[in-house]
Amino acid sequence: MQNEILLIVSLIITYSVVLILFALFRRRGLYLWSVIATIAANIEVLIVVNAFGMEMTLGNILFASTFLVTDILSELYDKKAAQTAVWLGIATSVCFILLSQSWMLYIPNENDFAMPSIRTVFSNTPRLMAVGIAVYAIVQLFDVWAYHKWWAFTSRRFQDSHKFLWLRNNGSTLISQLLNTILFTWGAFLGTHDTQTLISIACASYLIFIVTSLADTPFVYLARTLQERIHKTDSDLDSID
Repeated sequence: MQNEILLIVSLIITYSVVLILFALFRRRGLYLWSVIATIAANIEVLIVVNAFGMEMTLGNILFASTFLVTDILSELYDKKAAQTAVWLGIATSVCFILLSQSWMLYIPNENDFAMPSIRTVFSNTPRLMAVGIAVYAIVQLFDVWAYHKWWAFTSRRFQDSHKFLWLRNNGSTLISQLLNTILFTWGAFLGTHDTQTLISIACASYLIFIVTSLADTPFVYLARTLQERIHKTDSDLDSID
């Protein structure tokens, strides 16, 4: 049960940190988390664990938190703000991969002890790196687009742009994560595993993403409530002045 408990605690803490950064730095805090999560997820995804009766890689929660960031930015700011977070994540991923691969070019000193471990951790195949960046870009930009499409639909259908946050949040993220699962699984592992194995990997991955996607909805609501209270406080201060 240790892995299961750690994953649940990690989910709560990760999403809570996103809210704390937002409370402290507003949208800049969300941009900061996009960079942190992208770097950490690129490392954490190399770790394979057993949890909830499945074999899975870590990094899913960190990756899911970037969808939380774009959903909050879409809800509280606009599409451009959410897209900025996506492009920051893409730029961070490209820079991190180039930097980590450049370390492999050095000839280590005879007293070095770190290089063998560094090579083991960061010697990802070019295919996995290319697929990872491409899928991240496609899926994240699609998620931002889908969020605003759902928003336009609910606003038009129910004549209220404030309600049905849960629908646009989950409607965009669940579809985006399905797209992510299909594109990455087949892009990264086609030809390496048979079709049955690919389907098994995809199903397990998407099950995890369903849980992380549904779990982020309360945090989007909390972010919106926090933003409304901040605006109210600012308005009250302005009226006093």
